[in-house]
Amino acid sequence: MVFSKSYCPHSTRVKELFSSLGVAYNILELDQVDDGASIQEMLLEITSQKTVPNIFVNKVHVGGCDQTFQAHQSGLLQKLLREDVAYDYDVIVIGGGSGGLSCAKEAAILGKKVMVLDFVVPSPRGTSWGLGGTCVNVGCIPKKLMHQAALLGQALHDARKFGWEYNQSVKHNWESMMEAIQNHIGSLNWGYRLSLREKGVTYVNSYGEFVEQHKIKATNKKGQETIYTAAKFVIATGERPRYLGIQGDREYCITSDDLFSLPYCPGKTLVVGASYVALECAGFLAGFGLDVTVMVRSILLRGFDQEMAERVGSYMEQHGVKFLRKFIPVTVLLAIGRDSCTRKIGLEKIGVNINESTGKIPVNDVEQTNVPYVYAIGDILEGKPELTPVAIQAGKLLAQRLFGASLEKCDYINVPTTVFTPLEYGCCGLSEEKAAEIYKKESLEVYHNLFWPLEWTVAGRESNTCYAKIICNKLDSDRVVGFHILGPNAGEITQGFAAAMKCGITKQQLSDTIGIHPTCGEVLTTLEVTKSSGLDITQKGC
Repeated sequence: MVFSKSYCPHSTRVKELFSSLGVAYNILELDQVDDGASIQEMLLEITSQKTVPNIFVNKVHVGGCDQTFQAHQSGLLQKLLREDVAYDYDVIVIGGGSGGLSCAKEAAILGKKVMVLDFVVPSPRGTSWGLGGTCVNVGCIPKKLMHQAALLGQALHDARKFGWEYNQSVKHNWESMMEAIQNHIGSLNWGYRLSLREKGVTYVNSYGEFVEQHKIKATNKKGQETIYTAAKFVIATGERPRYLGIQGDREYCITSDDLFSLPYCPGKTLVVGASYVALECAGFLAGFGLDVTVMVRSILLRGFDQEMAERVGSYMEQHGVKFLRKFIPVTVLLAIGRDSCTRKIGLEKIGVNINESTGKIPVNDVEQTNVPYVYAIGDILEGKPELTPVAIQAGKLLAQRLFGASLEKCDYINVPTTVFTPLEYGCCGLSEEKAAEIYKKESLEVYHNLFWPLEWTVAGRESNTCYAKIICNKLDSDRVVGFHILGPNAGEITQGFAAAMKCGITKQQLSDTIGIHPTCGEVLTTLEVTKSSGLDITQKGC
């Protein structure tokens, strides 16, 4: 019970704390009732406290704002808030992907009784997989390994220029690669299950669906149903690839759900879509020597910096990927987007709001839905980056806030990412288009340059194809608001500079940083040419 006054900022802080914890509470605004003054006098007699907020939890007087936050930090508040209702679990996490597992393990470390419900509905082609979610099974991990396989093919070609002599013909064996990758993924699946067991998390391979408040039905692959209850729920169900919605698409096309465990080489392939998934898949398939065409509706890499996107596409075209409108393929790979897995888990039965057009779940700044005891993390969140490390961080911090003494929230600003196309594209912060929208073009300065990796010189590969640029806000000490690099190992480079972005790096600080020579990353420390100057940016020497 919170005795409050509507205009009191300290009362507001306490209300926000209880809301973030998913706690139902009653409020009496003393400035909005006729006998508010007499109630406050009575509270003074009972508690010896003159001010508001005045908080009681389960008939125990906690105190005011400072005392409540101190109780939260010490863990006393959480003990007082334990409800009389006996639930099967403190928290049930729906979804065994990166975010869900992160949240579940952290909650268990903090002493809570935790269950993870995870069930993979097979794709229309019958593909399913083990624990770990999209990233481990049909996303980041197999994608990066196939990307590496394609890069090794290019490295074999380069090797002759560096003096390596070999006479036997070299060809790629799809089946050998697939076996090695699936063996690695299998070891990760087992590792996740072992980690849950060691931390005391109950893992159930069943499909979760809410049936009423605090109650969920779990259906296993045999159709057997079990009911579980929990004080809190975390939705981490992720997304699945979208289909075209035309006749034959589910029967004759595949998606990334199928490609990464496809038992046969796909051969001549049409990739429908121009997302990062589409271009990454097209890139490594072409790297294996396959005939690959990308069907593009409008632009490449929607949401990314469009200058960088066009440079990515140009490099792919130079290396054999075709961008056409008509094509007769052997395999059609759909990569036109993903849909949130939120429409068939019973959210409407407990009143959780979703965006009807996208299936995304709107949450507040502590990942809480409109139903106080239900939270959501990962790709299903509205307006948040759809990236594995984001889900892991959000899940861990959510568990620490709910069951520990932490108040730290997930920071969704300046999240770095990399598109693993044949020539990798890494970025952090804003695209040029978004920066101009937020800060206005006249307030920005863009520093850029082309560069030629040393490893490419002897191999005779393209000069002045790799490119780097930073976008700076002139009105804020030339603070870097956008970082972009197109070149080998862009992911590794971007990860380091992302930390600097988090610290608010400026152009001057970047210029003051001494580069490591000879590396690709050092180009970021020597950027001097601005776009507005119109000067030539081709590299003239080492």
